[in-house]
Amino acid sequence: MIQVMDRFEEEKKTMAAAYAAKMDQMMGKNKDVMELEADLGVCLMGPGMKDIAKRHPGQLVNCGIQEANMVGVACGLSMTGKIPFLHSFAPFITRRANDQIFISGCYSGANIRLVGSDPGVMAAYNGGTHMPFEDVAVLRAFPEITILEPSDNTMLTDLMEQLTEKKGVYYLRTARKMMKKIYKDGSDFQIGKANIIREGRDVTIIASGIMVAEALAAAELLEKEKISARVVDMFTIKPIDKEMIINCARATGAIVTAENHNIINGLGSAVCEVVTENCLVPVERVGVQDCFGEVGDIPYLMKRFHLTADDICGKARAAIARKRG
Repeated sequence: MIQVMDRFEEEKKTMAAAYAAKMDQMMGKNKDVMELEADLGVCLMGPGMKDIAKRHPGQLVNCGIQEANMVGVACGLSMTGKIPFLHSFAPFITRRANDQIFISGCYSGANIRLVGSDPGVMAAYNGGTHMPFEDVAVLRAFPEITILEPSDNTMLTDLMEQLTEKKGVYYLRTARKMMKKIYKDGSDFQIGKANIIREGRDVTIIASGIMVAEALAAAELLEKEKISARVVDMFTIKPIDKEMIINCARATGAIVTAENHNIINGLGSAVCEVVTENCLVPVERVGVQDCFGEVGDIPYLMKRFHLTADDICGKARAAIARKRG
């Protein structure tokens, strides 16, 4: 059951800190849980990584700057009963290890959890080479993979706990920085089922990751214009919640998607596929317009790539106009 916050304020700790604390806890509970790193452990696990490694000998392994090999190691470990979480920055864990994920992971029926940190504009000052707008697009075409994008720390830690019990290949698209707190502590989430976090009649905004907070901000702005916007957190991008999309299309008659990703083959594309096959309504997409990233702080990049609440509002107005027309 989920419980949505009354006010959406900044988390008290970064998503990276929440990940590290949860990983420490899971390692203590289950000796088969492992964390593999490609020489970027401190970036995600923080300065306390060495202490975590000491508390859980053999469960935290630095594979070095060789992501493809790390995926192979993780897949092999999973065949022996281990539960590997393997982390690198999102472009490295996906682009560099693409074939290994497909063959050693999905095709071979491995049991691994890929953790790609700082996707899209979250890469900030690391710039265009580290700014993946295509990671979901690449992996969404792989059979036997589940793609998850948690919107806050409560969701992240619940999903991590669930993934110690599940089997298969999972991609966790995570931030390292501060997120807005969307859900109250103790909420739990069903993988494959989206959450309606705000009701509305005129348009549905379907968002994931950092765009969920922007969607909520947009809904508040639209309310001042007498536009009632439903907000849906589509944290499972694959397999997508078709039933939710169809129900929202029928209920509101217009949809806006919002993603920190290329509009090609990401969340927006997945939603459009469901809509065109089942319940044809206007869909407008907020996302990166098929271009490369660049260096900058996150607020600048959100504006640069048109990922703000104002951009969502503009698309909502356009979707409603098309509906009425």
